[in-house]
Amino acid sequence: MGKDITYHEQTDMENTQKLRDILQTLPAFCRNYFRAMEPTTSTSTRIAYAYDIRVFFRFLMENNPLLKGKDITALNIGILEQLGAEDIEEYQEYLKLYESKDKHLTNGERGLKRKMSALRSFYAYYYKHQFITSNPTLLVDMPKLHDKTIVRLDVDESAALLDYIEHCGDHLTGQKKIYWEKTKLRDLAIVTLLLGTGIRVSECVGLDIQDVDFKNNGIRVVRKGGNEMIVYFGDEVEEALKNYMEARSNITPVAGNENALFYSTQRKRIGVKAVENLVKKYAREITTTKKITPHKLRSTYGTTLYKETGDIYLVADVLGHKDVNTTKKHYAAMDEERRRKAASAVKLRGI
Repeated sequence: MGKDITYHEQTDMENTQKLRDILQTLPAFCRNYFRAMEPTTSTSTRIAYAYDIRVFFRFLMENNPLLKGKDITALNIGILEQLGAEDIEEYQEYLKLYESKDKHLTNGERGLKRKMSALRSFYAYYYKHQFITSNPTLLVDMPKLHDKTIVRLDVDESAALLDYIEHCGDHLTGQKKIYWEKTKLRDLAIVTLLLGTGIRVSECVGLDIQDVDFKNNGIRVVRKGGNEMIVYFGDEVEEALKNYMEARSNITPVAGNENALFYSTQRKRIGVKAVENLVKKYAREITTTKKITPHKLRSTYGTTLYKETGDIYLVADVLGHKDVNTTKKHYAAMDEERRRKAASAVKLRGI
């Protein structure tokens, strides 16, 4: 018997094939760059960069009169030598609004920065290996990112969200009642797990039944970059998981999905989009002023953990942040809040 393929191995295989397909639409010299990236990046990262680099070449084809009507795949590396800082600036402007397959696409600050970072990395590879003699991307300023307010649920909102999932169907009838009864324990387990551990939605859907250890109350997750880690959970998560897994034992999965922890209503491994949709569906009933996604549940967990422990290094470790400065940046506002409290905590005259 062959070894069972894990969710992450299957995803990598699919991504590898997808990347090969994308590379067929790019100039041949691009393959050297993506081959060099392989040891230090995930397949999903390489795909994202490939899409971004393809946007760059499509920009060139649309805006350079000398290239109109030519085949992208026929371009040689000399094209990179012909571009200057002004061309890169024009590309950055183009990214704010462009067309693709009869749709208008836009990029905000973060999308703009990601695409420009991809282009810088692309140029840097060829410049470092002396395929080209100049790197105009270094002459163009990167887009500035403005800090975003961390959106999270308050403690009472978290409790209300779980209560709603558990009881919102009590007064339903017909097909809506049947659907709620079918998905209640699963949805409650997923949201409780996200709120109680701070794992990413991709880590959640990638869980196999064998990854859950009730003896130590931990789950084995595969972090960004492929590193494995045990994330521990408390009694509330344990109860929600056990209730769901008891009901799960009555499900006959579609072949190839036997190991998945969470199933869709089609009896296959649940996907990221489905989890995003169910979180948004329930959260809309709890708050209309906050757009709650699985990532916001992760922020909620991180905030609560930091408030309870005051240990930013612990928060960084549990959330799987490689750089603690990322964590500090996200939760700096809470330190500011503490410092404000310090101003009135000390009484000089006992008043």
